[in-house]
Amino acid sequence: MKILFIGDVVGSPGRKMIQEYLPKLKKKHKPTVTIVNGENAAGGKGITEKIYKGFLEQGAQAITLGNHTWDNKDIFEFINDAPLMARPANYPEETPGNEYIITKVNDLEVGVISLMGRTFMPPNDCPFKKAEALVNKIKKRTPYIFVDFHAEATSEKQAMGWFLDGKVTAVVGTHTHVQTADNRVLPSGTAYISDAGMTGPLDGILGMKREDIINKFLTNLPVRFEVAKGREQLNGILIHVDSKTGLAKAMERIQISEEQPFYE
Repeated sequence: MKILFIGDVVGSPGRKMIQEYLPKLKKKHKPTVTIVNGENAAGGKGITEKIYKGFLEQGAQAITLGNHTWDNKDIFEFINDAPLMARPANYPEETPGNEYIITKVNDLEVGVISLMGRTFMPPNDCPFKKAEALVNKIKKRTPYIFVDFHAEATSEKQAMGWFLDGKVTAVVGTHTHVQTADNRVLPSGTAYISDAGMTGPLDGILGMKREDIINKFLTNLPVRFEVAKGREQLNGILIHVDSKTGLAKAMERIQISEEQPFYE
């Protein structure tokens, strides 16, 4: 069994890369389940119903979100009718949307959890306690559990990886938009990486126009960030899973850009 995860999709450049390369990646790697983080997919902030459905049509079986979940108001019109999209589970219980999803491929079920960190992030319920509760619940149904931990601090991400080691298939960090090189399978069998990276503009800063970001640092004045244009990239990870235990056997990074061409 294999799980393919595509890191934060940013704006139309990211959606373009999904449309072009997701079918090719699925043909090459033949993943059992494909998961996409779509919280930046609409103009760099939020997601729309059209984009959500587009990701599914292009081959994703689950969509995760993050701190920009509510930034596009269109989401309130469809989030409760999006069975394959998970918002951060440690939002308050009254929050609309799915705390987790179970996506089914043939006779195989995979639990997908989205969580948000609290360090340098908006205040939310404890992600560790929420993770523990949901994992115990999902374990009764399937041993395959994927966790997208949308967090700022690498220490918090690593803590979550070790906290869930041996309990879930993978803990994959998102949010910081720069793919890290610490991908590994932890001792008890959980695949881990601090950040899967970003799918979108290659020559911006975290997907935004670099001039705006630089100006922000130079002046400390308010700046409206816009999605960068130009060359694109796709970042993600591929996890090889033991079909008997639901734990990971190997994990590899995926990078596609003009500088790192895709080979079929």
